[in-house]
Amino acid sequence: MPKLRTVAVAAGAALLARRAMRRRIQASPLWPMPALEEPVSGRPRSRALRLLVTSREEVAEGVVQLRLEGRELPGWEPGAHLDLVLPSGLVRQYSLCGDPEDTSSYTVATRLVPDGRGGSREVHEQVREGMELEVRGPRNRFPLVRAESYVFVVGGIGITPVLPMLRALPDDVEWRLVYCGRGRASMPFVEDVEKLGRDRVSVVEGLPDLDVLLAGVPEGAAVYCCGPEGLMAAVQERFPSVHLERFTPRASGGDAFEVELRCSGRTLTVAADSTVLAAVRAELPDTLYSCEQGFCGTCQQRVLEGEVDHRDELLTDAERGDSMLICVSRARGERLVLDM
Repeated sequence: MPKLRTVAVAAGAALLARRAMRRRIQASPLWPMPALEEPVSGRPRSRALRLLVTSREEVAEGVVQLRLEGRELPGWEPGAHLDLVLPSGLVRQYSLCGDPEDTSSYTVATRLVPDGRGGSREVHEQVREGMELEVRGPRNRFPLVRAESYVFVVGGIGITPVLPMLRALPDDVEWRLVYCGRGRASMPFVEDVEKLGRDRVSVVEGLPDLDVLLAGVPEGAAVYCCGPEGLMAAVQERFPSVHLERFTPRASGGDAFEVELRCSGRTLTVAADSTVLAAVRAELPDTLYSCEQGFCGTCQQRVLEGEVDHRDELLTDAERGDSMLICVSRARGERLVLDM
């Protein structure tokens, strides 16, 4: 009997050790090992899921909505987004626009950008019902804060993170929505938001007159904006504390600077109109990257020396203390030293 107990204890310890090792491997910056010319994220921030595309619907001109189904999916709150790993290995971020109470599916929508970097075109041309897609998340960098009143300003596909927010607001809370687009036919979910409160919704076809539309915003109102960079800049100029959601990188470029790759013994020059990632890949072509917009975390590198001008939308304050996303972030001075 004691021998049997010893065997059982040893087997339990071995099982725990294997589980611990699996967790350490999956947390490694090199997991999964790259096997594609354009590698998927090498540093996932949450457990990857394989979900079935059960619905693909065009909800506006150039806008496709996907329903992704699974079982007991991680919960999310309005403003959250998913990382979608597309069939080619590209990683793209899309806001959740469905019902947070639905634990069996996620709903996202994407607009076709003909002259973009290929992600939206792949969704529109290759993703079909019956396919399985890998997703990571949800993550939320655009949460709905508590406030006495709200003002939402969105442009086109920027309605996707805001729609669940509107549905979640208490009936007695004051809110307004300014929804801008080229025309109603190209504006997804326009009828849905009008049903939520037609007297609170201003649908603008063409360029909005923000001075008129945003006149009389109550003091202390929470202002949210998601849409083209020009629209967000205009709203931020009027309301510096606005909550913004970006899926394109902040303005790139700046002064030229040097980057020392300490492990490789090389020093590179990053031109004013280039990126650290481009300079590094010219010397180290196997360097991991994916989104090139500061969202997925694939290209995160440890910073040994120098001050970073962080332009990403992902890293926490703690992570920014000793690392950077080299696809978008730059040096604040003349030199950086990376652990590469």
